[in-house]
Amino acid sequence: MIKRNKLFGTKTRVTFCLPKDSPPGAVSVVGCFNEWEPGRHELVPRKDGTRTVTLKLEPGRYRFRYLADGGVWLDDEEADRIDHEGGELVL
Repeated sequence: MIKRNKLFGTKTRVTFCLPKDSPPGAVSVVGCFNEWEPGRHELVPRKDGTRTVTLKLEPGRYRFRYLADGGVWLDDEEADRIDHEGGELVL
């Protein structure tokens, strides 16, 4: 799941959210906003049974995917567009 909240100025707060145990193990959101670096934006467990990470992004197009333990790549069906390279957000 992806939540978006406009902030004052040009930025948007984007929260990436997955269920706590699906997939099991550590999961990072990686994309052009962090040079596709695993572990830089790892999803953190929350009390409500989800894992989330929040980024503040300028307007633009952002390619991203989730990377789970064991090299498992996942796409978010709530992305604005999904293709063979992953998801895209348009802010």
